[in-house]
Amino acid sequence: MAPQNHINGVSVAIAALILLVTCCHYVDADYAQQFMGPQNAVRARLRLKPLKWDAKLARYAQWWANQRRHDCALMHSNGPYGENLFWGSGDRWKPAQAANGWLSEARSYNYRSNSCNGEMCGHYTQIVWKNTQRIGCAHVICSGGAGVFLTCNYDPPGNFLGTKPY
Repeated sequence: MAPQNHINGVSVAIAALILLVTCCHYVDADYAQQFMGPQNAVRARLRLKPLKWDAKLARYAQWWANQRRHDCALMHSNGPYGENLFWGSGDRWKPAQAANGWLSEARSYNYRSNSCNGEMCGHYTQIVWKNTQRIGCAHVICSGGAGVFLTCNYDPPGNFLGTKPY
């Protein structure tokens, strides 16, 4: 008997390709640029090196986004990377909108005192952390119309207590 190379009338090779396409989020250069563009523009103004897209970080971000698909909860993964999270209602949020939301926290950051003036600014300081070199991001549309969950991971991580970002 010849080896079976069909499953339910579909060749094994085609079945594997279908699995790859449905399980994994392919990231093109435009998608990565939507996340990185606003962040690197601010880094350039501060004379910091641009962040480079990292496929490993993007896979990690996609893994975490997939974990949040059913509840859309703004919970950190507590992984080894720096991490920014964003949630928006509806399903039309774009990566640049999340990045610009994080960057809007710059108005709360006081460089002299290295503090957030009583408001959130940790997303901003992670983006402009001098030693951070790589970024990977992902998003999911959450179940039941619960919104969009976006996340970016940064390596090396930043936001060390008592240390200025740049």
